[in-house]
Amino acid sequence: MKTSLPPRQKPTILVVDDEQYVRASLTAYLDDMGYRVLEAENGKEGLELFLHQKPDLVLTDLRMPVMDGFALVEAIAAETDCTPTIVVSGAGAIDEAVRAMRLGAWDYLSKPVVNFEELQITIDSCLERAETKRELDRLRRRLSDGALEDETAFGSIITASPRMRTIFLYLESVAPSRQPMLITGETGTGKELIARAIHALSGVGGPFVALNLAGLDDAMFSDTLFGHQRGAYTGADRVREGLVRRASGGTLFLDEIGDLSPGSQVKLLRLLQEGEYLPLGSDKVQKSDARIVAATHADLKGRMELGTFRPDLYYRLFSHRVELPPLRDRPEDISLLTAHFIDKAAALLGKTPPAAPLELNRYLSAYRFPGNIRELEAIIHDAVARSTSRILPLEPIIEAIGGDFRIPASVTTLTSSSLAWPFAGKFPTLKVAEEYLIAEALRLADNNQRLAAACLGISRQALNKRLSRSN
Repeated sequence: MKTSLPPRQKPTILVVDDEQYVRASLTAYLDDMGYRVLEAENGKEGLELFLHQKPDLVLTDLRMPVMDGFALVEAIAAETDCTPTIVVSGAGAIDEAVRAMRLGAWDYLSKPVVNFEELQITIDSCLERAETKRELDRLRRRLSDGALEDETAFGSIITASPRMRTIFLYLESVAPSRQPMLITGETGTGKELIARAIHALSGVGGPFVALNLAGLDDAMFSDTLFGHQRGAYTGADRVREGLVRRASGGTLFLDEIGDLSPGSQVKLLRLLQEGEYLPLGSDKVQKSDARIVAATHADLKGRMELGTFRPDLYYRLFSHRVELPPLRDRPEDISLLTAHFIDKAAALLGKTPPAAPLELNRYLSAYRFPGNIRELEAIIHDAVARSTSRILPLEPIIEAIGGDFRIPASVTTLTSSSLAWPFAGKFPTLKVAEEYLIAEALRLADNNQRLAAACLGISRQALNKRLSRSN
């Protein structure tokens, strides 16, 4: 069955052939498939149209008057390596097709073109390759100069992390693509903020529509995404358009896609592959041009290997992928986020923002943050709510953190310079070894007893007892 591209995507195709009936046949088919078509009767006219109209793909005959297809292919290849040229050669003229490919053609078809399914597959393949090449070129340019073209798209993301900056550069290069995007990362790392940045960078005019898939069974999934017709089931007393239709021309963000049931995975795969869906109670297939951005904290590859997540859906979502680092791997961002959340909480609570105590960042940097940025915001909000002075209280923050410290690498990495063996010539007693290890842990933790105790694997109270005995 022939399928047209989504209505928003209408690539321009230039058809170059000296035979009018051939141009008419190809133009009628391509126009019916939703493409914008340009026509030229020889290579010279085709090259002029190419230079002025910048089509997305060129279909050209090889033997034509004035300027043949070989010269046209060579001229286009010299102008750009991102516009596919498909040559149409006579049946059995393999040598001509090979010559054209060497000059820069991307693919070839036998003339006359009667197998329109083969034509469609060849066009789709070339357009997809061209888009991939453009994305790679954009990414290379971004990474080479390190400059973002649109800083405002990431304005809601507070970071000074070089790792996050590299992610921004990648996203800016792939955002214009309409291919699916998969965002992975632990809970609370900011996946929806990244999805909104992708939407802003894509330049689409449609809305950003978000849905959390956790807890949706097959029926709820279909009804919420695809909508239903009146009378589709008991209680369906009016038409529901569904979120796919609402996201038309924009971005559909599907969070927690790892929780999707097997039946729903099949329906989503069809939407991704064909751009088609079927509202409940309807026998008329609907088309969608919404760009799908999915997110999950789950290990999809692991679930795929266990048989709970479809491999074809996994690889379809894998067109573009970004993994967000946890907050514990972005230590340079902790103080920035803390200051932001203090101001935000104070504004919400109608308070003057309290100042952060000097040791606050040391405690926060040593915490594991299983809930990441979302957890940091909750901890700071609670501390601001309890604040009764101009200084943010440490007690509620330490209480929330508990003993779950993650000692920074600078503390736990013991080298010959950071932890020398001072017992040359004799084996130390337990008491001597203990005193040395306590002193070294305190030094590495900058005399912070809570961190030193975590480094030693004991409670702060146990450390205090040992310090008291040694004094």
